[in-house]
Amino acid sequence: MSRPFLTGFLIFPGFPMACLTSMIEPLRAANEISGQEAFLWRLVAVTREKVRSSASIDFEPDQTIAEATDLDLLMVLSAPTARFQTSADAAKLRAMQRHGTVLGAVSGGVFPLVHAGIGADKPLAVHWCYKAAFEADFPGHVSSDRVIELSEDIVTAAGAAAAFDLSLHLIEQRLGPDISTEVACWFQHPVMRREGVGQAVPALSGNKAGEQLAPLVARAAKLFAEHISDPMSFADVAARLGITPRHLERSFKQSTGLNPTQYYRKMRMDAARQMILYTNDRLGDIGAAVGYSSAQTFAKHYRAAFGVTPREDRNRINLFRVKGNLSIPSA
Repeated sequence: MSRPFLTGFLIFPGFPMACLTSMIEPLRAANEISGQEAFLWRLVAVTREKVRSSASIDFEPDQTIAEATDLDLLMVLSAPTARFQTSADAAKLRAMQRHGTVLGAVSGGVFPLVHAGIGADKPLAVHWCYKAAFEADFPGHVSSDRVIELSEDIVTAAGAAAAFDLSLHLIEQRLGPDISTEVACWFQHPVMRREGVGQAVPALSGNKAGEQLAPLVARAAKLFAEHISDPMSFADVAARLGITPRHLERSFKQSTGLNPTQYYRKMRMDAARQMILYTNDRLGDIGAAVGYSSAQTFAKHYRAAFGVTPREDRNRINLFRVKGNLSIPSA
């Protein structure tokens, strides 16, 4: 057969360790099951220094990004706050893509990837917990709610389980469906999720992840989501749906346990918290982005939702930034 398929994993401080192992272990198993060295992998970093993962376990890179050559695929693994410290490293990624290396990212890795000027014209799988932050940072980019997104020159996976599916896809392409199915069974991974599968997200009501809302409530929630920065009254939403406000309120209560106002505010607060934790946006701008003209009201509602003010939440998360990630301004 042809030479092994070589994947590089570009790791930043604070990268999610589960995303790395979820991609490597299926590839290792595929080699063992097939009896051949179909896949190889390398750890890549900006420098030769050890990189500490989110689980506080250190990884020693095999090479730096400047030294990386002959990669078929390079996957970026990082927290959403990670950035390339020099323009040269970002330029190296773009040059690799021009010369045939497929680039990709898992979970928060889409942030440094896009900051490097990659993926502007492609839908990128963005984990639901980063969606508001991603759209705030990159308003011109398409964030996908799907588990994985694949194209000829860029691939993205929304999280660790999605990274496993991505490796199964690579195995199926190279070794066929029988091997990929056996690998999935080795790990008791019940089904290989392909393109077009949506992410499972926790319902705001606390129902099971991915549980479907009643159709009428889902339509209203979609309108709410489209008007985070310019909130609609639920009376206006009811009018858009051709029903009475009372009917809408009853439907929300039955489906979510919350009234429309509570549900909408929780959507706005969750979006705000993503931006507090994962962007450099100033707090006043974040309040405006979720529809608050008053900083005091924004802080009051945020405290009611999370038990801390926006400033306290950002200061708290800055205390836990992995060394090498810059603090986020509070003002």
